[in-house]
Order: sequence, then C-alpha cells, then structure tokens
Amino acid sequence: MMSSLFSSFDPSSSIFSVSLNWMSTILGLMFIPYTVWAMPSRWIFLWSLISKTLHKEFKTLLGSKNSSGTILFVSLFSLIVFNNFLGLLPYVFTSTSHLAMTLSLALPMWVSFMIFGWINHTQHMLAHLVPLSTPGPLMPFMVLIEMISNLIRPGTLAVRLAANMIAGHLLLTLLGNTGPSLSLSILSLLVFSQILLLILESAVAIIQSYVFAVLSSLYASETN
Repeated sequence: MMSSLFSSFDPSSSIFSVSLNWMSTILGLMFIPYTVWAMPSRWIFLWSLISKTLHKEFKTLLGSKNSSGTILFVSLFSLIVFNNFLGLLPYVFTSTSHLAMTLSLALPMWVSFMIFGWINHTQHMLAHLVPLSTPGPLMPFMVLIEMISNLIRPGTLAVRLAANMIAGHLLLTLLGNTGPSLSLSILSLLVFSQILLLILESAVAIIQSYVFAVLSSLYASETN
C-alpha cells in the first residue's frame, strides 16, 4: 500500500535500501546490442525510418551549415522516448517524470547554447533582445522581457516534460486504486478505460519527446 500517490515517483525508494530506480535510465542501452547481431526486423526498419525523418527535420531547423548537429537532437529524442515508454511498464521508475532528470537534460544544453552564442555571435544575440519594429520607448522593457523569457527556457522545458509524465501516471494510479472496491461490471469498464489511457500515454510519450527535442533545436538555431 502506497503512503502517497507521489511515492511512485520517488527516486530513492528501493526494496534493497539502495537507490536503484535510476538504473531504469540506462535500460534503453540493452536494446542496442540486439540491433547489431539480430536479423533486421520491422521494428528496426521503423526506428531507422523515424531517425532519418528526424534528421531531415532537424537539418531544416538548424540549417544546412549545421547539419552535423542533428545527431545530438536525435539522440536526445531517443533517450527521452525510451525512458517515457519504459516508464509505462509495471515497477519501472519513470526517470523523465522527475525534475532532476529533465533539468539535467535542459539546463546544460541551454547554458552551452548561450555561451556559444554570446562568444561567437555577440551582435546577433544583442539584436535578438529587441524585436523588429519595436518603438524606442519600449526597447528597455522588451530587452527585460526577452532576457526573462530566455532565462526561463530550461525551466519550462524541464517542467513541461515532467508534468506531462506525472499527470498520466497519476491518473492511471488513481483509477487502479479504486479497482478492488468496484463491482465486476464497473471493473471491466475501468480496465477498458485504463487501456485507452495507456494508449493515450504512449502518444504523449512520443509527443513530449518530440517537443523537447524540437524546442531544444530551435533554441540552438537562434544562436547561429
């Protein structure tokens, strides 16, 4: 019996009194050797098609001069989507539902983009603080607003991903805890609704991974 609904998102809970929940983050690495020695399957061809499509899209966002940087954002998408899907399995800790994980992904990338932009394209970064056709009296306020919007970007990236992962899991937990007290007819309806929610969570896992990677690539493209 859980003491709290949020205890399922506690990274320090473990039956061995050791924090092993974070090991779920590297479970996706177990699938890599399989793709090397096994015969190509439909799943491998599907993942290859997804990777090629993402490479083309990130190349469009970053520009042809920075096409080599697409591997970073495709890898980022792969890491997040693997962790999101693994979190849908029973007794697997969803590391992307914790701010320690999402901030560790968003903050270093944002800081590196800012350092690169301000060192190599200082004039462009300064000009980016004032949008075009801004009236003269409003320029100081626009600079302040743009600076604040830039500073909160890693926080919005991290909170968006973690909140969307937590919301669906909490709803599934709430519905699952009401199962023992329901009649058989209502229980069958509950199971059907949970299956639908699980399908919705699978779609959310893909969409949030894509949104995180695309927004990161857009932030990178602004520094060039």
